[in-house]
Amino acid sequence: MSVHNVNTQINISTRITRIYRKKIFLIRAIRVIFRVYGQTLIKKKLHGQVSQSLAIKHDFLPMKKMFNVISIGTVLYLFFSYGVYSQCCSAGSGSPIAGGTSHGVLMEKQFELNGNYQYIQTRKFLTGDSDARDFLDKYFSNYGYFRMAYGLNKNFTLSIESGYYFNKTQIGLNKTDTNSSSGIGDLIIFPRYQVYNKTYENGKFEMTIGMGIKIPLGKYNDSVGKVEPFSGQKYYITMPPAVQPTNGSHDFIFYSFIYREWHKKSFKIFANGLYLRKGWNPNGEKFGDYASIGIFIGKIFFHYLGATLQLKGEWIAKMKYNNDVYLMGSYNYDPEDTGNRKILLVPQLSYAFKNRCTIYLLSEFPVYQYVNKTQIASQYLITAGISYRFMLSVKSTEK
Repeated sequence: MSVHNVNTQINISTRITRIYRKKIFLIRAIRVIFRVYGQTLIKKKLHGQVSQSLAIKHDFLPMKKMFNVISIGTVLYLFFSYGVYSQCCSAGSGSPIAGGTSHGVLMEKQFELNGNYQYIQTRKFLTGDSDARDFLDKYFSNYGYFRMAYGLNKNFTLSIESGYYFNKTQIGLNKTDTNSSSGIGDLIIFPRYQVYNKTYENGKFEMTIGMGIKIPLGKYNDSVGKVEPFSGQKYYITMPPAVQPTNGSHDFIFYSFIYREWHKKSFKIFANGLYLRKGWNPNGEKFGDYASIGIFIGKIFFHYLGATLQLKGEWIAKMKYNNDVYLMGSYNYDPEDTGNRKILLVPQLSYAFKNRCTIYLLSEFPVYQYVNKTQIASQYLITAGISYRFMLSVKSTEK
């Protein structure tokens, strides 16, 4: 899970240019209307034995003043529209899976119920790999995630996963503009198959692969109401992707997992890889593909307390967009301000109860981040969860 980005100087120029092209026809249309209407009045005055100079003085000149007022109002509306869009951010979605993806397969007829809570907060914004100022005040989210998995046999596990955003909030600079949304996220169907498993006298080695699909259930085009300053009428604009519960596309998930454990030393080392192939959503947007690689080392203390340290690398590609929609000015962010690279350290603590129930706590600490243009950066992430595993009992009948 990621968040799911605007260079202020460049975005101002881009947004004004696009909105100007879109709405300048309004000023020209008003000019033509008043010019034709003025000429019509002059002809009527001349036909009625009134001098052309009086017609211009009493009718056309006040009309020119009215045109100036409307033109100024249109220009102000132009800049007002820019002001609405300038507070947006295009933090594209990364991984939709919370609570880590470092797991293999379950035993045959074993159930797993896993729920976790994830909190993200950041006041850090970057241009490239340098701090960016005058961008946003704050971004934060509260996310609940649930996974249910079942071992169909000793090599094949199927999991169904989904999450709910209690809120995703973006607070504008000096608290001048706030965008917030909530709702269900995605449904993830994620089968995994163990391709290799070998048990040694003092440990084991296994390899697992998986391929799944992400189906959007929640909102991807949630909007916020604004008030037009001249007419007082309310209108709605789509909020930036950073606060949408889902990106609205069907995505494919590819996964690999390698695990090595030494029983006597209560030590393990493992690695995983995750790749999300993003699809197009109905808005004509294709968020950047996501890839991550994690290397883990873990140690068990006192038979129930586990400590794990992960070195994680993340990459998110630039998003793609429909050129026709982009030229119409329908996006309220700059699609070029997407895509990033990160290196993170992720420590995790876990506590097991009777090999069935495990509670865990993890946090991410960014070591290096690079973003295209200006974006929201990672700062604080904490996840707390609980996992419960049990065997499905099968009663046998004797004849």
